[in-house]
Amino acid sequence: MDNQQKRNLTFLTIGLIFMLSGIEYAVILPTIWSLSGLLTGPLFGLWSDRSKTTKTIILFSNLFEMVGNFMYFLGYSKWLLLGSRLVAGVGAGAGSSIFSFLTRSTRPDERAGIFAAIMACRQAGLLVGPAFNLFLRLCDFKLGPFVVNKYTSPGIFMCLLWVLLQFVVLAMYWDVPPLSSEGDAVVLEIQREENDEEEVPLMGSDDEPVHTYRAVNSDQSDASASSDMQPVRGPLSAPNAFKNFSASREFLREEVVVLLTAQFITLFNQTALETMVTPLTQRHFSFGELGNSLMYGLCGVEVILGFFFVRWLSRRVEDRAVLGLGLIICCTACIWCLVFLCDPRGGYEWELTAFIIGVFLQLLGLPFVAVSQVSLFSKVTAEKTQGFSQGVRRSVGGLATILGPLWAGGLTNNLYVMLGMMLALLIMITVMTVLSYDRLTEPKAVKSAQSCDSGGAADRQADWNSAEGTV
Repeated sequence: MDNQQKRNLTFLTIGLIFMLSGIEYAVILPTIWSLSGLLTGPLFGLWSDRSKTTKTIILFSNLFEMVGNFMYFLGYSKWLLLGSRLVAGVGAGAGSSIFSFLTRSTRPDERAGIFAAIMACRQAGLLVGPAFNLFLRLCDFKLGPFVVNKYTSPGIFMCLLWVLLQFVVLAMYWDVPPLSSEGDAVVLEIQREENDEEEVPLMGSDDEPVHTYRAVNSDQSDASASSDMQPVRGPLSAPNAFKNFSASREFLREEVVVLLTAQFITLFNQTALETMVTPLTQRHFSFGELGNSLMYGLCGVEVILGFFFVRWLSRRVEDRAVLGLGLIICCTACIWCLVFLCDPRGGYEWELTAFIIGVFLQLLGLPFVAVSQVSLFSKVTAEKTQGFSQGVRRSVGGLATILGPLWAGGLTNNLYVMLGMMLALLIMITVMTVLSYDRLTEPKAVKSAQSCDSGGAADRQADWNSAEGTV
């Protein structure tokens, strides 16, 4: 099996991981799950940056998911239930390692499309999760000494799914080499062939340095003239990944602050909207369980289609333009809700129509902002510390998913305040994006390196021969 086949199967496995995460989110309320994921994300990311592998990390993190869900199944007390979500949330922290792997294993021009597909998989899990609840709530039997009912069945069900996923990861997940590593391997092979054919060294004296040539990759973006005096080698070794690393220099840069703010506001508004919708539909439209389930199902379909549209669009439009378009849609949606939903008038039909349009616009902008800001973040932060950076980004998002419902939960009867805050946040990040638009792009040095690397083995051979002739 070649690297491309392994790469495709690995991406498929990652899609299943995110889909299972979405199912768990829908089947079992996240509660403290978000808190533990917020804390462990940077740690798992740090591990992947140092080891440059993710398979072991995923297998390890899945153990927490299995144990946590089995604890939920036991459910002897409320403290055990809370502890179960805390333990399961530790496993969710591995997402930072997965995004780090995707960053290293994809070209910048295809990365947004890959991220969109992965996010669509999670949304698919959120969509089918309630369907599993339909039969889980019917469970009423004993499994040895354990009682399986509508309260405990989600725990054992998710535990079994994570066990099955563990076997899938073992069979279908590979730590395929980063694209830059493949380029370096070509140069190394060329060097070996040239050394085998040469009978006389290029430089006669052992005291004089031999100039060698190598492909440029993102781990060597700080190369200087002295790099020509060093031997050809692959990506930066793992122990040196955090050499000279400064969190303040990395995360307090203008473009990084903008993208982290976009991450927070997007998830804060999304979770606030989710908290608001059910009480609103019950109060104004008398939606029951079936009506709300149907509404959430249709919303899930819209978001999935939106992710695939963004996947198509990202191949033709820059990430920062997609981000700007998404923010405009979100601002429009919030203004619509403020005007037509806070003080509804015009009868049942018009109120329902205004509500549907408002929710449609809110969900329409979500894939644009979500995909573009993740893709941009992977390009403006260092590749060698990508796992830790993605962990920080996901921790910011985890904080938003905790604060969003807390904000909206107490303001379902005061929509002006709740939606007004959401709109203020959206206007703020839109202004920040406009002012920082020129910086929301991949660094030019990295683009040049990737351009050199994309030339292929034939071009590298020609460059090597030309350089050798010069020496």
